[in-house]
Amino acid sequence: MWEDDVNKDGGRWLINLEKNKRSTDLDNFWLETLLCLIGEAFEDFSEDVNGAVINIRNKGDKLSLWTRDSRRQDATMKIGRKLKERLRIPNKLVIGFQAHRDTISKSGSTAKDRYRV
Repeated sequence: MWEDDVNKDGGRWLINLEKNKRSTDLDNFWLETLLCLIGEAFEDFSEDVNGAVINIRNKGDKLSLWTRDSRRQDATMKIGRKLKERLRIPNKLVIGFQAHRDTISKSGSTAKDRYRV
């Protein structure tokens, strides 16, 4: 995963969903995320996207979009904005980006967001 050379400097845009949203939002978000990957919706930054992961958990589900280089703030922010737009996430709801290096060295259950949209 993040130990891979392609991912080690990257990170993920993370969307947390409550368990009760599993059958509606999660399915739609996952489908739209896959369509973004297939259709290169991130335009000039599509090569910065490594893939997507979905985690089904008892407490709540997570959808992550993995990127190549967390140090490229402009690319990372444009990818996050495009993802939020395509998933139709309202402006008042914030999604965060976590660098893999921050996640590895976290001192609690979650890593601090490096970027937010």
